[in-house]
Amino acid sequence: MTEQIRRFQPEDFDQIHRLNEQEGWQDLVAEKERTRHAWINANAAYVLECDGQVLAYVRALTDGYVTTFVCELLVSRKARKQGYGQQLLNYLKHTYPTRIDLLATRQSAPFYEEQGFRAFYGFRQSQ
Repeated sequence: MTEQIRRFQPEDFDQIHRLNEQEGWQDLVAEKERTRHAWINANAAYVLECDGQVLAYVRALTDGYVTTFVCELLVSRKARKQGYGQQLLNYLKHTYPTRIDLLATRQSAPFYEEQGFRAFYGFRQSQ
């Protein structure tokens, strides 16, 4: 079993979609084609895979100089507590040495705090 982080490929999307379904991320699931296009157009989209199975992913947008914004970071339920989320964040930090911004839920906030992130105030408007 060899784990690797690599760039997202369009053929990964079905596995990503299933992970979103399992996590209950209904907006991403309901808008499957929009979500697919978001992945294809993201300039910083990576999967962590093992033997062809996507165990975790991160989709981000970056200018490459100042800011990288993490849109989604997800580790499959069966692969949690193995450091995969941390590996993906570290990969982003190394690949794009910028400030990293993201939104977090109450449930995920402790994970990000453990990674050295600090809370800040922001806004969101959805269509």
